[in-house]
This record gives sequence, structure tokens and C-alpha cells, in this order.
Amino acid sequence: MPKTAPARPPVARAAAPDPDRSTVRLALFVGGLVVMLVAGFGLGRVVGRPAGDSTGGAGAPGATSDHTHAPGTGDHTHPPAAGGAHDHSTGGPATGPDGVSGLSLSSAGYTLVPATTQLGVGSAVDFRFTVQGIDRQTVTTFAIVHDKPLHMIVVRRDLTGYQHLHPTMAPDGTWSVPLALTGPGIWRAYADFTAVDAAGTQTPVTLGVDLVANGDYAPTPLPAPAREASVDGFVVTYEGTPQVGVSRPLQFRVFRDGSPVAGLERYLGAYGHLVTIRDGDLGYVHVHPETELAGGAIKFWLTAPSPGRYRLFLDFQVAGQVHTAEFTLVVG
Repeated sequence: MPKTAPARPPVARAAAPDPDRSTVRLALFVGGLVVMLVAGFGLGRVVGRPAGDSTGGAGAPGATSDHTHAPGTGDHTHPPAAGGAHDHSTGGPATGPDGVSGLSLSSAGYTLVPATTQLGVGSAVDFRFTVQGIDRQTVTTFAIVHDKPLHMIVVRRDLTGYQHLHPTMAPDGTWSVPLALTGPGIWRAYADFTAVDAAGTQTPVTLGVDLVANGDYAPTPLPAPAREASVDGFVVTYEGTPQVGVSRPLQFRVFRDGSPVAGLERYLGAYGHLVTIRDGDLGYVHVHPETELAGGAIKFWLTAPSPGRYRLFLDFQVAGQVHTAEFTLVVG
């Protein structure tokens, strides 16, 4: 007959003491605080992602024209966007922390890829390049802005030799344009465009690249600041005083033989185009035109990104011919 195992003695368990009410309240408060912090962190990661963020947010709103201001708009500030990336005309990521662009080959996920950066002096040669996206694929879809899919500005580092060109694109995305560099030195070429991705998101970008023209470089001193410039028999004046961080109006008037020119024509969809380049680093500043003349004047809005010297290039058209007036501007 098998033996029966002796029964285990009962285990004595100490009775749990009644919890102190103040201790319970403290534990509940701490636990609730932890939950709130965790929830807030998660909410911040969702709500805090700006529109157009490359990490997955919605794309920047599309646009095909520069930012404009309603008639009578007063001076106003333009605060920089988070991270310093903000293009004035469309809200897309296009400019640097102080509001300039064109300082690098790459910006906002796009890269300018030139076939060569060595060019001769004098004779025009085809300058070829492509624009690559963040996936290193050649971009082939661009929005039409001011009547063109891409505007190219070329200027020497002493801010002479300004050219406003319009390259053409082959089906494979290769751009080309006849380009003649008028003297030796380092030149800057800016590609100003609005790329369109597969989802239809439009991103305005200005990319820049240095081009080398061999020879003895003798820089031309920057002309003194002046509010009047002469070009091709026209006299052009401007009114307004740019200010750092504040959008201020600049109004340009065109005269011939002492009288205002009444026959200003639209060029590339506007009565004038103003390119502003900062002396030194050659930062490219976006300038925004009004769509109509203001009392016969071509009106722009300029936000100076920093104190310093700038060169202004105003393109205007009369009788089918485009002329460029140049000014030196000092912002204090």
C-alpha cells in the first residue's frame, strides 16, 4: 500500500497593510503625468510636422507665379520659416536661413548636374545640365513660371556680364543653352525653376554653380550706389528704401528724352523682372512683382536678407526689345 505524502504546512502570509490615502493620491498624480507626457510627445510628432516636410508630410501648395501683394499693401515683415527654408512665392522649401538661394548645387532634394564647368571666353557654346531629384533620377517635369519652365541667370563674381537666359529641355531631361562668357574669371550660373514630382507637388528651387573661364581675371569695382541708371537711350530711376527683414516696395520708372515711357510691354508675363544678387557670396534674392503698373511705375516688393551691398538687374521691354538697367544698392 503506497504511503501518502505528508500534507504541506500552510504558508503564513502577512496581511497587506491598508494603503495610505496620500500615497495613493501621489501615485495616481505621477501616473497621470507620465501618461500626459507620453501622449503629448506622440501628438507633437504628428501635429508638429510642417506641410511639405520631406519626411512624409503633405507637399507644398502648387503655384506658377511669383508672390504678389494687393494694391495699397503696406510695409510688412516676412519671418523665416522653421529651419530657415521658405520660398516667398509658393511656400516651398527653396531659400536659406537668411532668405537667399542659389548658394549651392543642391537644395530641397534637387541637384544641378552640369556637363562641364569649364567654358571658354567669347564664343558661345552649348552649356548643358540636368536636374536630379532626391532619388538621383533626372527630373523631366517642370511648372511654367513667367512663361518658361526654367530661367537661367549668369553673372561674373564681380557682378558684371549679367545674362537672363532660357534653356530648352530635351525629352531625357537634358537642358542646353548657348552661353558666351565675356571675360575670364569665375562666373555664377543660377537655375531658377519649379519642379513637379510624380504626385504633382510643385517645389520652387534656385540652384547655383560656378563656371570657370580661363585667363587673367581683372575684377571690375562695383559702381557706387545710385538711384538712376542709363541703358540703350533709356534712363531708369527707382524709389523706395529696402530694409532687412521687412518687405518694402521698390518702384522703377523708365524715361526716354526726359519723358516717361508709355509703351512698357509685358516681358515673360510681367512688366518687369528684377534680379537681386548680394555682393560677396552671390546670394540670389527672390523679388516679387506686382502684376500691373502702379501709376506708370514697375513695382516690386523686396525683403533684404541682411545688411550689405547688392546689385539690382531690372529687365524691361519696349517695342519688342528687352533692356536691362543695373543698380548698386547698399542696405544698412
